[in-house]
Amino acid sequence: MPRLRPGGLVVLDNVFLAGRVFDPAYQEEHHLAMRRLNDAIVGDERVEAVMLPVRDGVTLARKR
Repeated sequence: MPRLRPGGLVVLDNVFLAGRVFDPAYQEEHHLAMRRLNDAIVGDERVEAVMLPVRDGVTLARKR
């Protein structure tokens, strides 16, 4: 975040992991990591974020 200027955009692809991010039965490390990342983005007041349900999920986060 320190290297991203205000108004800068971060784009993350495949944030749904074929829907497995939403299913608690999937507990592999990459599923847990994506859940943590999604939660961190939502809870970070330095960014405005939107998660788009396009294909396997795209998150756009803009630094305030």
